[in-house]
Amino acid sequence: MSLPCKSERSRLSHDEFELVRVTHHPAIYELSPDQLRTLKVRLREQRNKARALARQKQRELRGKAEPRGKSFPGTADQPLQRKQIFAAALKRINKELDRLHKLEARTAHMEAARAALAQLRAAKFAHYPPAGPTPHDGMRPRVGTHRRTRVPGSKIGSVSQATKVAQAIRDARH
Repeated sequence: MSLPCKSERSRLSHDEFELVRVTHHPAIYELSPDQLRTLKVRLREQRNKARALARQKQRELRGKAEPRGKSFPGTADQPLQRKQIFAAALKRINKELDRLHKLEARTAHMEAARAALAQLRAAKFAHYPPAGPTPHDGMRPRVGTHRRTRVPGSKIGSVSQATKVAQAIRDARH
């Protein structure tokens, strides 16, 4: 569940809200990937802090833990909502970093495809040096070295027939 910017502003301090504000729509596109990564680390720290406060507050309400410190700001669900705000901001930053990574990959693939197409087109038009005058007559056909053997028709099938006859003689013995 996302919260409107107005309710984010009411639940966060000024410094925290400035962290979260730059993760919204128009401002997030102006940040570089390095700025996004540093902002991601800071938001993760804030989210972890709010999560720890929310868990402590819930344990106090259930009577499982002693109160820590003087008091917590707001009601019991306030730290949970602060954690949700930071988690949503982290989600937006992760999506933007993923979008930038995919954009870089897409441009790299397009450049590689263009280079491959240029190589393919260049290979189709291979320029061979012109055949100039030669000092001899050129290539001569080679005489075949293997002999053609002709098998007479009476030989074809004689081996298998001899096998059949030999088998019949063996069978007749028993």
